[in-house]
Amino acid sequence: MITAEGSLPASEVAAAVDAVTTSPAVLRDLTAAMAADPDTLVHGAPPVAGRLAAALISRGSATLTTPACARCGRAGIPLTRTSAGGMCKPCAARQRTGACAHCGEFKPLASRDTAGERICERCRRHDRGHRRCGACGQAASIAVRGRGGDPDICVNCYRMPSAVCSKCGKYRECNFAGTSHPLCPSCSPRATAPCARCGQDRPAQARWPGGPVCAPCYRTALQNRGRCGVCGDQRRLVAPPGPAADTCADCAGIPVTHACTDCGLEDKLYEKGRCARCSLRRRTRDLLSAGSGDIPPQLASLFEAVTATHQPRSALNWLNQGAGASLLADVAAGRLAASHHALDTHPRRRAADYLRHMLTAGGVLPPRDEDLARTEHWTAALLESIGHPADRRLIQAYATWQVIRRLRASTSRSGRVYTAHARTNIRAAASLLTWLRDRRTGLATCGQADIDQWLGTGPAACQARDFMSWAAAHSHCPNLNIPAPARHDGTSTTQDQRWAQAGRLLHDDSLDLTDRAAGCLLLLYGQQLTRIAAMTTSQITRRDGTIFAQFGRHNVPVPGPLGVILTELIRTGRTHTGIGSPITTPWLFPGGMPGRPITASRLGQRLRILGIYAMAGRRAALTDLAAQLPAAVLADVLYLAPGTAVRWTHQAGADWSGYAAQIARTRNHQP
Repeated sequence: MITAEGSLPASEVAAAVDAVTTSPAVLRDLTAAMAADPDTLVHGAPPVAGRLAAALISRGSATLTTPACARCGRAGIPLTRTSAGGMCKPCAARQRTGACAHCGEFKPLASRDTAGERICERCRRHDRGHRRCGACGQAASIAVRGRGGDPDICVNCYRMPSAVCSKCGKYRECNFAGTSHPLCPSCSPRATAPCARCGQDRPAQARWPGGPVCAPCYRTALQNRGRCGVCGDQRRLVAPPGPAADTCADCAGIPVTHACTDCGLEDKLYEKGRCARCSLRRRTRDLLSAGSGDIPPQLASLFEAVTATHQPRSALNWLNQGAGASLLADVAAGRLAASHHALDTHPRRRAADYLRHMLTAGGVLPPRDEDLARTEHWTAALLESIGHPADRRLIQAYATWQVIRRLRASTSRSGRVYTAHARTNIRAAASLLTWLRDRRTGLATCGQADIDQWLGTGPAACQARDFMSWAAAHSHCPNLNIPAPARHDGTSTTQDQRWAQAGRLLHDDSLDLTDRAAGCLLLLYGQQLTRIAAMTTSQITRRDGTIFAQFGRHNVPVPGPLGVILTELIRTGRTHTGIGSPITTPWLFPGGMPGRPITASRLGQRLRILGIYAMAGRRAALTDLAAQLPAAVLADVLYLAPGTAVRWTHQAGADWSGYAAQIARTRNHQP
């Protein structure tokens, strides 16, 4: 011992040895290590040698330095003897790689099981303390042993004590919750190290032979696929290490790691040796089959839709945490009826509505107009709030035979229904009857003076005009006059701004295709957001190399750049669609609900981010088009009502009074 350290007096060395060797067994281990390797103090392994080296350095040793891991270079931690020198426990484990006897993955072997077989660290932790949990009843690794009559708690049920985090100030589960400085897991510091690939000082996601690798570089490396320069196969490239890798693992003579046991894809694994896509298929099958493994035929299309999600990890998160997934499990197990009525009456309305769209898109439920159904439910709730029976019967008759009947006719005629105006009319009718009841006046006995006073209550009072017309036609009241609501033109985008915005949408490839296509249809053709959102791919056609868009009965040619945008949007589709959306969709702009298009409000939000405001942009577009086209042509091409087209023509100041005579004088005016 004195020979290994010659810069200190023998008394100092003896004092250091006495301080480190706390028992005869520790002294025997130290003596054996020094006899086997005279440089044990330099290597710092086994751990007692490292503690002795630190004690000698603290006493002024001039020949020793703090031992560090021979692989990762970290110092001040216990080291283990290996053929390459002293290493920390993780690096020493990576020196012993092989196939785990339990999971079969090729990875560092950390321990042995009861049969003496080599196993990895994850399997070692899984087997350690594997007992039945007193909370969930499942066999799992125990996090807290039961004492004093309390049951064992597994790692899945254990929750850390909650406190107000001293860093972020949020009340959540925290480490050191009983101290004055609790820290939540998000704020708890993590050990960092320079990444061997990007050089950034970040927490290490993995430690490879080249050094620690941060999470972004780790993910990029696992997804670095290309054509191998040796065999020519499309594989994950691993050699030489780094971004310049051009050889697959087999050709480089390196064991294949991170390969899915089901499909063989080399990627970042999600669970039990499976990639995210295969894990999604397994979990979806278990959910839809209620654990039996056999999916009912009526749910087969739903299985294909869920597993075909663009981002399988998003679908896995939905299966784990989504409220709709638990309802889907109830439907698959027969605990919840697969019907519109069962979903309408379910207390979790949002989850039930999402599941309804999934089941409808998958053919499990018959389709129905959800806007119309919601309006009927809203009307029923409004009727319950009306206190007087006579008023309730009158509003019910008006809503059923006037408003909702008109909505149904609109649905059967055009396939689309807009319910906001209908709800406004019903609400105004109910408010009028309540106002008359408070004045001790009935609808049958009210006069024009009462209606004039009602109109003075606010700008929304004139919305009762439709109700009063219906009531007079059915002899519920005299024929009274309510003026139509005033029209407000509002502001308009200048033509310079409009063309600048359109030019950006047509030529800026960094923008999303959805925003570019929708914005151009708004700014160039003055289409409403509700119509743009409901457009289908069949409305975009190609003929003789020209792309056409159909807004009404006729196809309208679109500029070349817009045609490229529309065809590319149809070819690639939107990447962010709802979980369970069909693989193929008829919508040009698919939405977040399965089988449904994007909503007009969401489309407007996306355009406002780009500085495009729908109403102002549409006014500018229609004003420009109305100045160039007659009202009849404008209405026919853009699918506008004739009266609407005439108003836009008058606002644009165009004079097309001689257009019909000019057409009549021209012989060959037909195409």
